[in-house]
Amino acid sequence: MKKITTICALLVAFVCTTALGQQNSKAEFKFEKETHDFGKIPQNEPVSYEFSFTNVGTEPIIISEVRPSCGCSVAEFTKTPVKPGETGTIKVTYDAKVKQPFTKNFTVRSNTKTPVKTLYIKGEVTG
Repeated sequence: MKKITTICALLVAFVCTTALGQQNSKAEFKFEKETHDFGKIPQNEPVSYEFSFTNVGTEPIIISEVRPSCGCSVAEFTKTPVKPGETGTIKVTYDAKVKQPFTKNFTVRSNTKTPVKTLYIKGEVTG
């Protein structure tokens, strides 16, 4: 019985230590802002915005994908790992073909504490 209690105690201690270590040793985004409003923009003139972030975690951030919500947008992002304390960017471009208000999102997949993050752009295409 004593052996079982000792084994259980060691197992619980190992699980707790591992869980705490994983929480504290992750990469983490801190964006300057997560939504950008272009306001009114002219039709047929693509517009771009660069989202800037800092790694406030303890491991490098590795972005695996930035997926736009539609074919009217594209994204470019920092491909190299962003070390703790360093900054990176995600540049998004919207192709303003249709006269209308718009809200588009970009899904960011990475190795951070929040592995799926969403960034937004909005505005209105005018003539």
